[in-house]
Amino acid sequence: MPDPTTSRADGRRRRGEQRRRVILEAVLRVVERDGAAGVSHRSVAREAGVPPTSATYYYATLDDLLIATLTWSADETAAGFRALDPAPAAVAGFLADAVGPHRGRTLAGYELYLLAARRPGLRPAARRWFEGLEDQAGARDPVVLRALLAGLDGLLIQGLIADRPPTAGELEPVVSFLMRGR
Repeated sequence: MPDPTTSRADGRRRRGEQRRRVILEAVLRVVERDGAAGVSHRSVAREAGVPPTSATYYYATLDDLLIATLTWSADETAAGFRALDPAPAAVAGFLADAVGPHRGRTLAGYELYLLAARRPGLRPAARRWFEGLEDQAGARDPVVLRALLAGLDGLLIQGLIADRPPTAGELEPVVSFLMRGR
């Protein structure tokens, strides 16, 4: 017979993980709407629909909250990218989706990413998705990989500031060019 205290602990842990995810998703929505300056424990709790004490319970400081959000967001983005077919058309589609239907989330991620330039505590989290992709690439030429990632970053930023987001078809020739060096 299973130990009832173990199943209660597992249920609490699962609810805690769900609450953390709700809070992190709320941070991205606040950043999307109000910028990084709009993030506070109170604004995030209100956006998440949780008691104000929940945000501070899980993330004691604002930096803890921002680091967790940036880390989680980077991991989610890297996982999505790693799941792609490594063909230029698939990568171009990923980028077009990021600056089109998912523009707000991409914008929020980049705002937090750039905040790391001013807040050293955020820098390891900001580098996380690149490091994950570098690890995945393994022994490939690190210079070529860095150039590819810088090019993709540039395409995303250009897409975010464009009056009309680029389509996958418009991005594919550029992505193909960037990927030739692999």
